Amino acid sequence: MVNEILDAVPDDGLPILEIGPGRGVLTRDLAEMGRPVVAVDIDANLVTLLRRELADRRDLMVLNQDILDVDPAEVLAAVGAAPPYGLVGNLPYAITALLFRKFLSEEPHPPAWLLVMVQREVAQQVVATPGKRSLLSVSVQFYADPELLFYVDREAFDPPPRVRSAVILIKRRPQPAVDVPSEDRFFEVVRAGFRAPRKQLHNTLAMGLWLEPGAAKEWLESCEIDSSRRAATLTLEEWARLAWSRERSGAPEAPRHARLKGRLVEDRLDEDRIAEDEMAEEGVTE
Repeated sequence: MVNEILDAVPDDGLPILEIGPGRGVLTRDLAEMGRPVVAVDIDANLVTLLRRELADRRDLMVLNQDILDVDPAEVLAAVGAAPPYGLVGNLPYAITALLFRKFLSEEPHPPAWLLVMVQREVAQQVVATPGKRSLLSVSVQFYADPELLFYVDREAFDPPPRVRSAVILIKRRPQPAVDVPSEDRFFEVVRAGFRAPRKQLHNTLAMGLWLEPGAAKEWLESCEIDSSRRAATLTLEEWARLAWSRERSGAPEAPRHARLKGRLVEDRLDEDRIAEDEMAEEGVTE
């Protein structure tokens, strides 16, 4: 598995920011590629151990810090490097969505690419095509081009984890995948659409954007989108079409508490869908 991950590192010579190096299984090999490496771990004991084992490396720094609080440009400067950079890591499931949001949409110095291990069902969401998309997949694919590289067996870990894993490569786009009036307007519509993803689109948009159901249906039809469809089936181009239409209509943004509810959906991924996928794979039915 380690060799497969190393082989998947893009051959661009960029410095690397590693999330959660743990016992350094990958860390030294990454540094052996001749690139500056900054490894960040929240576990102080592991950081102490790694610093001792890797003390001979002058182009490698191990930080005891929460990755969500890290300024990439600042920590890279400590090893004589600067953005752009690549990001490598085994992402903790609990903060996967937060990490994607930080490094794809909020970070002033975003990575050129992310090579990360995540829960398998999350990886499948990230690369999903229309028909199976979630808020997560639309969000990632708006900013980047993701590719599922390979699955990782539970037996590759000791002890074996409860969840299955996969490795994905996410290459950031120079520009968003579609032209939109603004990112805020685009995601206002997308979040509203996925507020109740199993409902027909005209109903969930009406709830999320505080529209009358009839008005939502007419709006969708004016954008040449069947109002009975579900959010998972829309393409990025169709979401952009809705965002432009709403912008041109002069519609105010949705009330603040409605937007916050949409944000919570983003942060917790699509847990219902993940649970259903896991149950199906285990042969469990309700």
